Amino acid sequence: MIQIESKLPQVGTTIFTVMSTLANQYKAINLAQGFPNYNPSEKLQALVTEHMAKGANQYAPMPGLLPLRERIAEKMEAMYDTVIHPDTEITITAGGTQAIFCVFGAFVRPGDEVILLEPCYDSYRPSIETMGGVAVPYNLVAPAYQVNWSEVAQLITPRTRMICVNTPSNPTGQILTKADWDALAAILRGTNILVMSDEVYEHLIYDGVPHDTALAHAELRERTLAIYSFGKTYHNTGWKTGYCIASPALSAEFRKVHQFNVFCANHPMQAAFADFMADPREYLGLPAFYQQKRDFFAAAMAETRFKALPCRGTYFQLYDYSGISDEPDLAFCERLTIEHGVAAIPVSPFYSDGRDDKVIRFCFAKTEDLLEAAGLRLRGV
Repeated sequence: MIQIESKLPQVGTTIFTVMSTLANQYKAINLAQGFPNYNPSEKLQALVTEHMAKGANQYAPMPGLLPLRERIAEKMEAMYDTVIHPDTEITITAGGTQAIFCVFGAFVRPGDEVILLEPCYDSYRPSIETMGGVAVPYNLVAPAYQVNWSEVAQLITPRTRMICVNTPSNPTGQILTKADWDALAAILRGTNILVMSDEVYEHLIYDGVPHDTALAHAELRERTLAIYSFGKTYHNTGWKTGYCIASPALSAEFRKVHQFNVFCANHPMQAAFADFMADPREYLGLPAFYQQKRDFFAAAMAETRFKALPCRGTYFQLYDYSGISDEPDLAFCERLTIEHGVAAIPVSPFYSDGRDDKVIRFCFAKTEDLLEAAGLRLRGV
């Protein structure tokens, strides 16, 4: 038989697939995987159909449709007072995850070290390791999940190529502020270390707090590749369309990998997004839309024994269950699904070392009837 040496020997089926499969098997309410259970705007759907009828069915330009990149540049300047050149600094991708993979593909060489602030999105580590890089984790600790940048600085070595950040953070729901960016800039000053800033939940920040992007920080601007997602913004995760913003020099290298990875993203979706973004209210209204869902879910969970952790952004809410059980978080989530009919995600898989703080993640990007029903079921735990 052919002998195959896996490049990712420790990687199996993702926890999202595991828990969604279990939810389907036991007909549980699926608050595990992060996707809305409602459709995107009918207007947006109609625009896709319209552009397909007009012939937008062949390859789009490799960097993405220029009208869409121009809309993105307009948004960046209006929201963050940051001037982005649509032709040389924006690349449309087949979703945020593909963009992240291309960042590592373009800049991480065998032996390079990439610092991860964990818990973090589970695609980072395998993507780094596929390139021969070495993931270097820095553990954030519940319940605050705050970054001590002086401790992060101690992880920097001559082999450090990149630091990955995510704001708002999946799964913690925490955000980085200007003070964080200042501290990060200070520890990177005088180095060639890059920053991958995963900002796919940029419009999902609550309580009147604005999003701070690394691209708006003068010192970080030239070393940052920022990742965004239309799927998270417009309730269409299955459309797999996102983008990467970076300086011309970084974008040029990013595109070298992107063009041989997927070449281009979905054409009719790009055309539809370009038209849809003409009305900024569609994304400016998202904080209020999702804050209402966050607060509704909190009320539905108020009579349970779960302890809510602060949620400043994303459409995920963490809950501490240590007052209920001392089971490992995966076992607890499995029991919730099987015995109580609600699926959640354990947080330990978001850590390289499997750190288990007895915290689990629920997705509240659901209709109110589903959130209310989940709360009722969880009162019995």
